[in-house]
Amino acid sequence: MQNILGIESSCDETGVAIYSASAGLVKDLVYTQADHAAYGGVVPELASRDHIRKLPAMLHELHELTGIAPHEIDAVAYTAGPGLAGALLVGAATGVAYAAALDVPAIAVHHMEAHLLSPLLEEPAPEFPFVALLVSGGHTMLVAVEDFARYQLLGETLDDAAGEAFDKTARLLDLGYPGGPEVARLAIDGNSEKYEFPRPMTRRPGLDFSFSGLKTHTRELIARVDKSAYADVAAGFEQAVAETLAIKCRRALEHTRMERLVVAGGVSANLRLRAELDKRIPGRVYYPSMRLCTDNGAMIAHAGWYRRAEGSKSGLVRVRPRWPIDELNRQP
Repeated sequence: MQNILGIESSCDETGVAIYSASAGLVKDLVYTQADHAAYGGVVPELASRDHIRKLPAMLHELHELTGIAPHEIDAVAYTAGPGLAGALLVGAATGVAYAAALDVPAIAVHHMEAHLLSPLLEEPAPEFPFVALLVSGGHTMLVAVEDFARYQLLGETLDDAAGEAFDKTARLLDLGYPGGPEVARLAIDGNSEKYEFPRPMTRRPGLDFSFSGLKTHTRELIARVDKSAYADVAAGFEQAVAETLAIKCRRALEHTRMERLVVAGGVSANLRLRAELDKRIPGRVYYPSMRLCTDNGAMIAHAGWYRRAEGSKSGLVRVRPRWPIDELNRQP
């Protein structure tokens, strides 16, 4: 088994990549859909149509750029969940059909497992075991990772994910979509200490998260101030999210007695979060490179290589919009 083709289509990024067992990541291409900005969030039907429109051309371009012909692909990995049902079906149908045409295995990949493993594409790569913070627009969770396919969910958000809270705050501040980068840009010129923000659920035991109260606090604050204070609001909100995540990560490391922290998902690109984690976490913190923080085909091809190495394959077009990560554990 040498070359794994990866296809990502869980939300509003279309990604394709080839991962080689000998050379590592050969090439990845990502197309980020722009039409959703007008609606302030992802429109599932538009996302599905864009994946249909872009995937064939991107696959052709990937083969052209790498010089790796279709017949040199040994397996096709695709995102089977979690994500938007229609968007997942586009990638799944493409992946299974492509694999069938090449007479190679199709591999169903869990989107969050792919994020969790993405820092292993970097140098130096983290060694197992570690605690993983998976933080994105749809997910915020802490996972104890003993080894590949040995996962224990430690805590997760009870309501909004951190990325979702960023998106909603961006709309309140009259910013664009996606909200995370927009809030971060505005926060650069703000004073994070001008207004007081809560650090949700940090004064009680446990490793779960909640960001709905922070979002409500921010909405009420924005209603009281004028636009000249928006940068300060953005900075305070961003700092509150970063500190909340960092406090919970340190608590998870102490709980598991692990020494390494892996951070992945779209929000892992946030520089304030990285600075706060580097300051508060006593052990080593590992991140994917900026280009691999958001959804991409590279992480799917990489995770597909791991899954194929243990014998996984999928012959049917099946997707799971909701898919708990601890269901992936292999049997002892």
